[in-house]
Amino acid sequence: MKNYETILVEKRESVALLTINRPDKLNALNSKVHTEGVEIFDELKTDSDVRVVVIRGAGEKAFVAGADISEFADTTPVEQRDVMNSRSLFTVLDTFPKPVIAMINGFCLGGGNELAMACDLRIASDGSRFGQPEINLGIICGGGGTQRLTRLIGESKAMEIILSGDMIDAQTAFNYGLVNYIYSVEELETKTMELAGKIAEKSPIALQMSKEAVKFASRSNLDEGLRREIDLFAICFSTEDKKEGVSAFLEKRKPVFKGK
Repeated sequence: MKNYETILVEKRESVALLTINRPDKLNALNSKVHTEGVEIFDELKTDSDVRVVVIRGAGEKAFVAGADISEFADTTPVEQRDVMNSRSLFTVLDTFPKPVIAMINGFCLGGGNELAMACDLRIASDGSRFGQPEINLGIICGGGGTQRLTRLIGESKAMEIILSGDMIDAQTAFNYGLVNYIYSVEELETKTMELAGKIAEKSPIALQMSKEAVKFASRSNLDEGLRREIDLFAICFSTEDKKEGVSAFLEKRKPVFKGK
């Protein structure tokens, strides 16, 4: 994989660690980050050696403090609509077939919180701060904030965060169900990579099927979701990983999944 200007890519066995590298701008999302992020995730999608992706922000102050507001200044409504309808990092994450974990330290605001919510799991340091402050600029969320936040924490709490523009701390985010785990800054990377490694040991096909089924659950009614689950469940029976998993269980050994 080539070097990128705004995102650092590191592979640790079967886990890819991506670092949004704009610490002087608190890792704000500009068009370059979106363009490079889309390209990176397209590469990782077909990289069979990578089974889980972890994404974080550079420096100690922010995961991502929001969108790069300087790009909003001279953008027309039609231009901005075209940008948001394009293949942004949000939409690529949402459709990425492999598990993605957001490792959050510091500010996770606006587009940063939307980016984290487009991931599958969110692990935060105890000093992290979350929010959707777009209302303070006279605009609304544009990267899925109104939709994903409502689905994650419910209408009432999402409404309060979005309408007030206020930040919440990591413990509140955990209590609301926005983040999965909270750790100290010193433990954050170790614990996140431990979870990523644990997930990476599972069958890549079963991970993909599980992710699709869970995402479908929040976007369909129960009957549709159950039918999709059955179809995905049946697909797993055509794989070598299913045979390996069953054999390993019966033989009382650890399975070795190959994604086939």
